[in-house]
Amino acid sequence: MEFKKVAMIGAGTMGNQIAMQCAICGYDVTCYSRRQTTVDKAQAFSDKWFAGRVAKGKMTQEEVDEIQKRLIFTNDLKTACEGADLVIEAVADVIDTKKKVLADVDALTPDNTIYASNSSYIVASLFCDAVKHPERVINLHFFNPALVMKCVEVVKGPHASQEVIDEMVEFVKSIKKVPSVVNKEIYGFIVNRIFSAMTKEACYLLDQGVASVEDIDNAVKNGLGHSMGPLELLDMTGIDLEYDVLMQKYRLTGDLADKPSPGLVERYARGDYGRKTGKGFYEYPAK
Repeated sequence: MEFKKVAMIGAGTMGNQIAMQCAICGYDVTCYSRRQTTVDKAQAFSDKWFAGRVAKGKMTQEEVDEIQKRLIFTNDLKTACEGADLVIEAVADVIDTKKKVLADVDALTPDNTIYASNSSYIVASLFCDAVKHPERVINLHFFNPALVMKCVEVVKGPHASQEVIDEMVEFVKSIKKVPSVVNKEIYGFIVNRIFSAMTKEACYLLDQGVASVEDIDNAVKNGLGHSMGPLELLDMTGIDLEYDVLMQKYRLTGDLADKPSPGLVERYARGDYGRKTGKGFYEYPAK
């Protein structure tokens, strides 16, 4: 099918940037949040980001004007969903929340609409029964920051049709991203499973006093060629997010090996979540 309109449900950091990327690449996009304050914040970020691109000579004002005509921010769900060919949700990673959102969206969209969840870990088969056509529900996992990161994981659950997967692969390419198809639902998909294994070992080495934060990160950057060390990356993505993800996995498996490390738990308990709070594995002085 030919996609024309994308509805983005969730206007936080991820949802806003996904919406902007789609608009940049020619799609009509509505970016929705039920909270007007979130809508206003998303609009302000978008305006500032595009102004910055013009100031740096990356875009012309005419190009930005055309893009912004295609990008609408709203707190009205009906407006967001009307005529949408594709709905991407980036709401809280809570199954009941996703079911409620998808059920509401399903009542407002055409039967051929595809529903894609940006969840990092919760597989679509756990909430696809919220809509009339579960075969049209998949995971479409973008990475933060969505305007920059190229990879998008396209995940095929046992309920999803191959036709929908193929269409989503082409859609991802159309917004100048690189699709990685995950043929089976698995907790954490590809990137986060590999990332979690690396950060788990990095946290273990730190907890055991094997090496300092700086030396662990420097070893990975200079020995493996990574642009960021695993502890730096945890600070950027959020120690609170990593804690929640690991605890969720632990609750599913009951395996003590899946619990977050003592050092990670201590930072979480103190509220030292990384860059967002000014302190995590590193300190980030206020500018």
